[in-house]
Amino acid sequence: MIGPVDTFKTEVLEHLASLEAVLLELEITPKNQELINTAFRSIHTIKGAGGMFGYHQLTSFAHHLETVLDQIRKGELSFNSDLIGVFLDAGDFISGLLEDTEFSEAQITASQIHLDKLYSQVQSNDRSNVLDHNVHVLEKNNSSSQNCYQIAFKPDLNSFKSGLDITPILRELHNFGPCYVETNISHLAEFEKFEPEQCVLSWTVILITHEPLPSIEDTFMFVADDWQISIEAISSDELPDELKTHCVEPLAETHNEKISSNKQDGYHSKNLDNQKSIRNITTSETNDPTIRVPSSRLDKLMNLVGELVIVQARLNQVAASEYNEDLLSIAEELDQLTTQMRDQTFSIRMLPIGTTFGKFRRLVRDLSKELNKQIELITIGGETELDKMVLDKLSDPLIHLIRNSIDHGIESSDVRLSEGKPATGSIKLTARHADSHVVITIQDDGKGLDTERIHELAIERQLITHNAELSTAEIHQLIFEPGFSTAKAISDISGRGVGMDVVKRSILELGGTISIHSKEGEGTEFSVRLPMTLAIIEGLMVKVGDEYYVLPLNNVEECIEMPVSLRAHVRTRQIIEVRGEQIPFLILRDWFGVNTSKPMYEQIVITHIGEERFGFCVDEVVGQYQTVIKRLGKLYQGAEGFSGATILGDGSVAMILDPAALLEAAGRDYSSKQIHLKIAK
Repeated sequence: MIGPVDTFKTEVLEHLASLEAVLLELEITPKNQELINTAFRSIHTIKGAGGMFGYHQLTSFAHHLETVLDQIRKGELSFNSDLIGVFLDAGDFISGLLEDTEFSEAQITASQIHLDKLYSQVQSNDRSNVLDHNVHVLEKNNSSSQNCYQIAFKPDLNSFKSGLDITPILRELHNFGPCYVETNISHLAEFEKFEPEQCVLSWTVILITHEPLPSIEDTFMFVADDWQISIEAISSDELPDELKTHCVEPLAETHNEKISSNKQDGYHSKNLDNQKSIRNITTSETNDPTIRVPSSRLDKLMNLVGELVIVQARLNQVAASEYNEDLLSIAEELDQLTTQMRDQTFSIRMLPIGTTFGKFRRLVRDLSKELNKQIELITIGGETELDKMVLDKLSDPLIHLIRNSIDHGIESSDVRLSEGKPATGSIKLTARHADSHVVITIQDDGKGLDTERIHELAIERQLITHNAELSTAEIHQLIFEPGFSTAKAISDISGRGVGMDVVKRSILELGGTISIHSKEGEGTEFSVRLPMTLAIIEGLMVKVGDEYYVLPLNNVEECIEMPVSLRAHVRTRQIIEVRGEQIPFLILRDWFGVNTSKPMYEQIVITHIGEERFGFCVDEVVGQYQTVIKRLGKLYQGAEGFSGATILGDGSVAMILDPAALLEAAGRDYSSKQIHLKIAK
């Protein structure tokens, strides 16, 4: 179960991610008032919630950031690149503070370093105002309307057990303006029955403020799902005498206006005769409500859907063998429902790839400053959705590709200007859907790959022979060999020959492919093609000997019968001509060492792997099959050409073929056409 503290941490991290994205935008448009307000609100919310959960040092640190942001919001200070860098580092520091409610000596020192950097960016004539931490966040402005709110809230019974502290909320409300607080103790039990860990108190606050309603609602953001909360606008006639002297202007007559309500039986405020019903402040009838669910539950749901698909396949097989019309009808209806449930479960796990773009923008900013280069990141297609599991594993490969573009690809401003290019280089990160795949490209306008140097280093390291005839694209693929690097000097960023081979392996493990397009002097483009999900795929079932195999259907283009004229020469030439194009193919019977007799007619399944077309010769094409992917255990870690296995309707196992891995393995040892691999039956 997710507790309030876990929810707090999760939402703070979301606010920090939002803050980082906003700060990077502000570096381009530093006067954008909407972005400044968003940044202020993120820090303000983090500060208010931090003290509520006992993160007092985090609250203190965030208060400094909020004070400076307030000065910027009022136009007394302005953003520049250095100040934005300080705020980005401060956000990283807050992220680290979430793991500990108490400062260590190292954290205290680090906090002071961050604050020194912060205030070093503040002009001397404004610094005294910024350093006055007792100044209210709210500045009375006669041009803005003054409102009066009646706020009633009752914490959850187990709030104290969760580590919540009511004081920061009251303090936060007091920062908004003059307020009157009353504590309701009517539910307090007798001393003999008193439970000190249970919260039975409730509070009523009358507040005069210039702040808008959303700012007050944000005070309760992290407890809104569990507490009983009511916020109502009232008239000046209902103010306690202690507050009437604070009314600098007439208050709107809004006694009958119900700002928020949420009916809770048995809960009444002590001092309010006409108590309105209470409403959770985060709920809106016009908005689709959302809930937080741990990703582990979604994984379990996906596994259950996978098992349901397997049972469905078994039912289809039994129904077909029995020739029972009623059973066939039920199986067909259930198949449709299973498909809908599968698709709906997929959609729950899908996330827009743009959620990871923020970290890439930060990466480009930091590395370009470190290398003294001017680089901008352009992102397109951030709304493209991808399975969360794929998205999580894709982050590191993309980071490495972008780092290489920054270090190896983009030239310095002086070099670019001398070559007639703009001083600022660009990296374009694009995502788009292509059939059941997602294609992600990382394109830079740098110097491109040095084809001649790559070729020389490959010969020097005996990756290829002197007389090997390779195309430019094949030479470029050599940079994915382990230990290969063209860097002339080793740096903290690159040059050790570690990474590009890991990038390719990581993408292959995700069932994807990576290709390169580069032209010297103009730039390089890496194109990554990935399946949208790794759980259930549509496959083409084939048979080789007595075993069944599955090819991912999104790789399959067509199936053709092997011509009789080709069968006589298949040992010497494994190439088939399809509509004028010569396509190489691999005989899976020979590759797997199957000794049973050949069928009278063999089929060749033509697939596309990236931009290459390659065929696989099989004994029989069975048909389309909805495939639930089961990962292979450690026993099969050395098995090449397999991405997993699936359970058939009769309970037997079929291996899922990986076309890209088979092509690569066949390319390394194409002459033998044998693999000495025993698959446990």
